[in-house]
Formats: sequence, structure tokens, C-alpha cells
Amino acid sequence: MTTQAPGIGNGDDGFAVRPAERADLLAVVRIETESFSQPWPYDAFERFLGEPGFLVAVEGATAVTGYIVADITQNFGQQLGHVKDIAVHPDYRGTGIGSALLSRSLAVLTARGADTVKLEVRRSNDDAKRLYREFGFEPLRFVPDYYGDDEDAIVMIRKLN
Repeated sequence: MTTQAPGIGNGDDGFAVRPAERADLLAVVRIETESFSQPWPYDAFERFLGEPGFLVAVEGATAVTGYIVADITQNFGQQLGHVKDIAVHPDYRGTGIGSALLSRSLAVLTARGADTVKLEVRRSNDDAKRLYREFGFEPLRFVPDYYGDDEDAIVMIRKLN
């Protein structure tokens, strides 16, 4: 299933959100590397290929502009969704791609039975925290030194049902 979103930039062809494919991996890794000081390696993304929660945003036919990786695990008898990674290419930030990816991901997790979704965000990442709050995520706890550069994480959570 592909979700169409309104046009971005000057184009009116917009972007689509669809499941990630092997051909998308190099572009996903490039965006990851440009977005994070401690990027995931290629094989980390490769392991999620075929998972319903690995989605990409594409402009036109093939230009990957963002991605999200999410999955579900059992947690004390409940299905816990986990947004593991999300990023938008720097040239496309602020265009609604992150919101579209998160929205579609939450729909996928809900459809697959998740009761609650969690994610971790850098304490200093105000833009991401703002986006997550807009989607109903609330801070649950801090995890000191979560990131390799000793920055704390905020675990945020959202009930789906």
C-alpha cells in the first residue's frame, strides 16, 4: 500500500510512503549517515527488509527522501511497538515527510496488534521531541548515557488503543 502525500517543494507530484525495498538501502544509509553522529550500518537496515514497519518516503519514482524502522515485540503479554529509527534527508526536512512516515508507521503497528508504541529520542533533539508530542507521545523516563557519546535518551510512549 502506498500513501500519497501533498506536494513538497515546488513539485506537485508529492511523495509516497511504501515498504522499503533492497534497492532503497544505499539511499537509506546515506540519509542515516547525514542525520546521525552514530549511524546504523547497512546490515542493520538489511535485517529489517520485508518487515511491515520498514517504510520509505519517495519523491517521484525512486528518490528516497526519508525512512522509518519500527517493529513489535511481546512485553508482559502485550504487543509493544517500537519506533527504532526515523530520518528525513536534510533537503526535505520540514516538508511533512517525517509526519507522514510516523503516521503510516503507527497505522501499521496498530494493524499488527500493537497496544502501545515507544521510542527513544536524544534529550537535545527538540525538533524530534516536538514531532513526537504532536503524535501523542509522552515522556516516560530518562536513560542516562544511552547514546555512545554519553547523551541521555528520553523514552517516549503512546497508547494506541
